[in-house]
Amino acid sequence: MTYSKPKKAGVNREHGQSVAQKWTFAIGHLAIIVICTWLIYGNGWVSLGHAFGKTWHLADFFRAKILLACAFIYWLRHVITLFYLLARKVEWSEVLGLLIFMGLFEIGLVLLGSGAFRDHTINLGWLDLVALVTFVLGSYLNSISEIQRKLWKADPANKGLCYTKGLFSYSMHINYFGDTVLFTGWCLFTYNFWALGLPLLMGCTFVFFHIPGLDSYLAERYGKEFNIYSEKTSKFIPFIY
Repeated sequence: MTYSKPKKAGVNREHGQSVAQKWTFAIGHLAIIVICTWLIYGNGWVSLGHAFGKTWHLADFFRAKILLACAFIYWLRHVITLFYLLARKVEWSEVLGLLIFMGLFEIGLVLLGSGAFRDHTINLGWLDLVALVTFVLGSYLNSISEIQRKLWKADPANKGLCYTKGLFSYSMHINYFGDTVLFTGWCLFTYNFWALGLPLLMGCTFVFFHIPGLDSYLAERYGKEFNIYSEKTSKFIPFIY
């Protein structure tokens, strides 16, 4: 079946392998992780300071290592999404745009949390536990919901049907909500509360841009089945909105 407008909310919804784009995306994202690793373990931040005639250091090395682990987990999940979960086409504009965005926030969060812009270490406390639990919870909501849908869609008996089960029975866009939750935890762990603007911006982008576009596509594709689902299911935040 062909849909009149396969591109909704800036994303091409047509199915396609996009092999070159996906490999470029995965390798480019890995390069960002390598840069983060160099900044922490290779004294990259110190070396950059010397290049500008400055004395730069990382005051919170242990926190930096945990933030790097978060970035690596995010990369692993991204690879699983690209090569296992994602059935739609990936365009070059999406790859390049998101790589720039990922580079800014992943390197930025590592530097913020590692003490690159402060001169003292922040001991781990209850807020850090909350932050890490939130990161894990968000990762679970995003990845497990997508895997549940993938396995359900693999059954020929479900071909052409709208998936409304599993975690998606609590929220129509539980995967988007999971992303917002994990970024909230990730940013909390930096102990720089300005960083919380990132998940706030992300949540707003989902609610006001991506979700309306995706809902329009799904309504066109599944018709009455999707309309019934949307009437009885929270759109973004389970049990709330």
